[in-house]
Amino acid sequence: MNEKVIFPILISFGIATVLGPVVIPFLRRLKVGQTEREELESHQVKSGTPTMGGLIILAAVILTSVFYLPKYPRILPILFLTVGFGAIGFLDDYLKVVLRRSDGLLAWQKMLLQIVVTTVFAYYLIRHTDVSLTMLVPFSGGQYLDLGWLAIPLLYFAVIGTVNGVNFTDGLDGLASSVTVLVAVFFTVVAVGVGSGIEPITCAVVGALLGFLLFNVYPASVFMGDTGSLALGGFVAATAYVLQMPLFILIVGLIYLIEVVSVILQVSYFKLTHGKRIFKMAPIHHHFELCGWSETRVVAVFSIITALLCLVGYAAL
Repeated sequence: MNEKVIFPILISFGIATVLGPVVIPFLRRLKVGQTEREELESHQVKSGTPTMGGLIILAAVILTSVFYLPKYPRILPILFLTVGFGAIGFLDDYLKVVLRRSDGLLAWQKMLLQIVVTTVFAYYLIRHTDVSLTMLVPFSGGQYLDLGWLAIPLLYFAVIGTVNGVNFTDGLDGLASSVTVLVAVFFTVVAVGVGSGIEPITCAVVGALLGFLLFNVYPASVFMGDTGSLALGGFVAATAYVLQMPLFILIVGLIYLIEVVSVILQVSYFKLTHGKRIFKMAPIHHHFELCGWSETRVVAVFSIITALLCLVGYAAL
């Protein structure tokens, strides 16, 4: 238990903690500062705060996971999807904040890259592992759902949807980190319980996020950027699929889903009504801010909801 649970958390936490004081000043010298939305007056003081801090998370997870990879090969597809989406996020961040290309990757470029990375993951999962695309149904007493060939398009939808859900959640100091560390703990408990052999990477993510939170809680001295949020989305989706639990993302990752849906509803309603809005601002965490909630309150409430949802997810096994 120590070898595959406690040690990966401590190692990854240690790496993230050590890297923080090294990487953050480096990012500051590169002037890779965050640009805040003008509508959020309280966020203007954050303009210029270094972003791309997801490099700290990725480095901690990669270094820890590689150490365990020879003995725990089932880590590989999860590590691939985490790093693959992290690389897409890094490219997007680099174009936006280093090369000053305001849009970063164009929408079609980002989607194409996400499809390519997801395709490699799906191919490896199907051809080179014993993981089935049948899915454990929550509250079914251990029943699995077999969708046949429909499981393939669902995989693309689930992976890309989850990744972008985590991306939308990353908008307040410590929000995406706090929510995702709880989801990672949930998957760790399940992984240990079923003896899946992926515990070292789920624990590495827990440790990396705990270390990153030292620098990311309000007031944040660094943001994870797309580098971190896309990587974490890849981790959540890949872990769920290796455990044959993608349906559980709807439970433990409900915050991600709500964030995505709030954006879709806002944009659709805005276009249909020629300028009217459902929320004061989307994603929905900004709506609560404009209703008078402090950042720390939003983060605390969303984290508490996620903790409770993880308990529901455990009960649904």
